[in-house]
Amino acid sequence: MKDAAAQTIYLSDYTPFGWQVQDVHLTFRLAPRATRVLARIHFAPNPGAPAQPFFLHGEQLTLIRAAIDGHEVQPEIDAEGLTCEVPDGPFLWEAEVEIAPEANTALEGLYMSNGMYCTQCEAEGFRKITFYPDRPDVMAIFTVRIESDLPVLLSNGNPVESGAGFAEWHDPWPKPAYLFALVAGELVNHPDSFTTQGGRKVELNIWVRPGDEGKCAWGMEALRKSMRWDEDVYGREYDLDVFNIVAVDDFNMGAMENKGLNIFNSSCVLASPETATDANFERIEAIVAHEYFHNWTGNRITCRDWFQLCLKEGLTVFRDQQFSADMRSAPVERINNVMALRARQFPEDQGPLAHPVRPESYQEINNFYTATVYEKGAEVIGMLRRLVGDDGYAKALDLYFDRHDGDAATIEDWLRVFEDATGRDLTQFRRWYSQAGTPRVAVEEGYDDGTYTLTFRQHTPPTPGQPDKAPQVIPMAVGLLNPNGDEVLPTTLLEITEAEQSFRFDGLAARPVPSLLRGFSAPVVLERSASREERAFLLAHDTDPFNRWEANRALARDSLLAMIVEGAGPDATWLDGLERVIRDTTLDPAYRALMLAGPTATELAQALFEQGSTPDPEAIWEAQESLAQVKAERWIDLLPQLAEEARVTDSYRPDAGQSGQRALGAAVLALSTRLDGGKAAAALFDAADNMTLQQTALVNLIRAGRGEAQLAAFYDQWRQDKLVMDKWFALQVASAPPAEAADIAARLTGHADFDWRNPNRFRALLGGLAGHHAGFHRADGAGYRLLADWLIRLDDLNPQTTARMCTAFQTWKRYDADRQARMRAELERIAAKPALSRDTNEMVTRILT
Repeated sequence: MKDAAAQTIYLSDYTPFGWQVQDVHLTFRLAPRATRVLARIHFAPNPGAPAQPFFLHGEQLTLIRAAIDGHEVQPEIDAEGLTCEVPDGPFLWEAEVEIAPEANTALEGLYMSNGMYCTQCEAEGFRKITFYPDRPDVMAIFTVRIESDLPVLLSNGNPVESGAGFAEWHDPWPKPAYLFALVAGELVNHPDSFTTQGGRKVELNIWVRPGDEGKCAWGMEALRKSMRWDEDVYGREYDLDVFNIVAVDDFNMGAMENKGLNIFNSSCVLASPETATDANFERIEAIVAHEYFHNWTGNRITCRDWFQLCLKEGLTVFRDQQFSADMRSAPVERINNVMALRARQFPEDQGPLAHPVRPESYQEINNFYTATVYEKGAEVIGMLRRLVGDDGYAKALDLYFDRHDGDAATIEDWLRVFEDATGRDLTQFRRWYSQAGTPRVAVEEGYDDGTYTLTFRQHTPPTPGQPDKAPQVIPMAVGLLNPNGDEVLPTTLLEITEAEQSFRFDGLAARPVPSLLRGFSAPVVLERSASREERAFLLAHDTDPFNRWEANRALARDSLLAMIVEGAGPDATWLDGLERVIRDTTLDPAYRALMLAGPTATELAQALFEQGSTPDPEAIWEAQESLAQVKAERWIDLLPQLAEEARVTDSYRPDAGQSGQRALGAAVLALSTRLDGGKAAAALFDAADNMTLQQTALVNLIRAGRGEAQLAAFYDQWRQDKLVMDKWFALQVASAPPAEAADIAARLTGHADFDWRNPNRFRALLGGLAGHHAGFHRADGAGYRLLADWLIRLDDLNPQTTARMCTAFQTWKRYDADRQARMRAELERIAAKPALSRDTNEMVTRILT
């Protein structure tokens, strides 16, 4: 448990550590309740650091012995670490500590997961293993000896020696402590190999529990593709003789990029056609790539301090998005990325949790593994690439790797390589890293005698601690279309740098229709009144796939808002235009499926809030249901044709082509179930030979008010598979009618298989409720109470997961007074919990204030 009375840490206070770590030798004598860790560390004074006490971080450690140059010492120890007098010159530090992995329920440091020892050291978990300067700018070469009777003993780097009851590993590349990893257990491997372009043969392994060997092939395929892609696109080769991945059931995050020994949440690497959906396969492919790409953007070059987290994460997210676009459909991937950004990051920017991509301060760094740091950080990299061009970007990245290999770098270092490589002044662009909030860009236009003018006015609303914002550099990708649908100006990048700025386009034969922010060229909100006719025109004619989808999304949103606020019926003109799109067999089936999907309930709630209306979750749900029913009845003759086009006849493969067909089929089934009461869904459930189809069928049966027998059959079939059972818990809540969702979730918390200590299971059930907009926001507050009850309970065991799930309450101020009062009461109840963790205390305080 961490002390809730935490100190605020500021970027401006950064000071280098007073000593350099020359090498680290660790010996682990593993025992569940009494593991001994022996550390031998050579320190030398850091000439670039100011004078300071010798302080090593350490939490929840029992010090057995400490010595300097062979002489025992008695350091001063407090809850944060130890302080000790040390020689003026180089010295050898030795310490022996005892820790209890079995009792470590926070899943930080060294802990146990169903008999397996494993670690999670990012951000500050290593200090729970031994006393050490646990900060990312202290990089050292590690040698590790593990002593245990367990058959598989793994750590970072290359294997050195092994024998009865021990294994030794050496990592030749300097790394910070957060990249340390250790795994020991009864494991089996799925092996393969990869030969780099330079001729190094690398041994590849995915280590799993016995019985999971059949779920490793896709993860291995994704790893091999990632390694080749990074060589081909970025010129980055792998640099060790072995690359290990380990699947762990109890893990707070998705995966961790520890040098040479990636540790994965089992949900992010294990998959088979029978147990994983297409979405699971795609997610695994992206996460495997992300963690592998960290080998260079995160490991070989790490961040100087945790304020620079966006440097390694934003860049690596951008790289994994590039990879996914190359492996799959680039337009579909871009749309999915933007939907995720708007769903997760935009609310962050618009609420009490708003913070810059590079924060200026924090109390608990675990709370800043956010969509702003990751997803918006990736958007900032994308904007930079658009501004300097592909060649400039490639030149700058080569310089970055050459100049900073082995460094703990900063955002200033990152931008400087772009300035040096391209000659461009990025002073103003730096504001994307320092200013919080989503810029809003108002657009006006004029046309006179063949000249078309676009005028942009940008402003960023105030955010906590930043009432006033300066103009940003906004790359605005624009195209112009003639009234007949021809493109008269292909995609052109405009650079908006002023609060108000105009651009002229001459020599036009007619007033054009603008296609603005093509490809979502900047993470901004456009403020422009576009007519229904103009949006329908762009839906029919825009050559930019993203903006064509955006036009459809806007038409759907406007239609739903009119249904909610005015009681209007669905927009028939829009539905006609949408029908033409979904009939177009030249389009990617996945793209057509995205077109059929309407705005989410949270999107509609935010749109109502911005219009000055109070969102009513039940009214939003009813409008969405009404619109879906109208679509089903309107396309009663079209749906069988679409279903046939979506049918996959070949053996299952989770590639873009087949996945797109199944996505279209799922969208069609959701509509046809409204007409046949679930007849087709029941038949699909009985015939399904893969989890994508089985889950699609089950979800639709539940929504149709059926499915009890199928739910029971699903449970009986998969009750021994933890990852599939996560699905069983989640889909019951997510697919329930709003009035029943909280009650179903409450009932399921009493189920024998609800292991609330497991982060995946906890998120599946309680996160499923929080994601059910109308169900979570039920008027009587039952959803709020249930989530708060369980967050209070979980906080003692796992502060990280608790704090992150508190974000379900972050938009509490946009609802009616009664719901606000109920949410505030639950937040205050969490805040009043005795011994509240530092993680949760900071999060709840920020949400409330």
